[in-house]
Amino acid sequence: MTKPSKPKAAPAHQPPPATRLLLIRHAEVEVKYHRVFGGRIDMNLSPRGLTMARTLARYLEKKTIDAVYASPMKRVQQTLAPSLRKGLPKQTMLPDLREIDFGEWTGLGWQAVSDRFGFHSHQWLEQIEHHGVPNGENGQVFRSRVEPSLRQIVKAHPGQNVAVFCHGGVIRMILAILLDLPLPKTNSFEIEYASITQVALHPHMAEIELMNFTPWRDLVA
Repeated sequence: MTKPSKPKAAPAHQPPPATRLLLIRHAEVEVKYHRVFGGRIDMNLSPRGLTMARTLARYLEKKTIDAVYASPMKRVQQTLAPSLRKGLPKQTMLPDLREIDFGEWTGLGWQAVSDRFGFHSHQWLEQIEHHGVPNGENGQVFRSRVEPSLRQIVKAHPGQNVAVFCHGGVIRMILAILLDLPLPKTNSFEIEYASITQVALHPHMAEIELMNFTPWRDLVA
């Protein structure tokens, strides 16, 4: 008599694939804006910045990128241009990915802001979060602008790899949102010109897989 076969075990539940965000800061800007609160100044890249952008494009050419989102500001668009020529998907431009409005700090150097407004330059994120910038954005306003764009991107691309070309301040705010951190805590992260910070979004957590990777410095051009 043939024994009845045992029912096959149900396959183990497989979690959905992670959505990966590649948060990419624009390349180096014109020298006259170095160590200046640039914010809404629509500056160009420096010659060195243009070289950084081309090296970044060669790196991204080898990556799987399903979608591209970007700030409309010139320094971001100039950083993105070589990557688009290398075959990245057509960008979706989101105006709310533009850099923070530094108000009365705009165009001033670090020391000038410290002298005029009475705080040390390394405390700039605390000032934005707790006091705001005169005639500019505070942390709450900045977050309320960036977060809807972030949620839009994540919702539209489950399980995909998405490149977000934007600004240092915007990347810090995105990390603060995803990691549930106060904005000033992101001062511990280095976000250099033309750097890539990769975050994997799992159902239970956000995981930093790559932090401040700079192809222009860390790879042989």
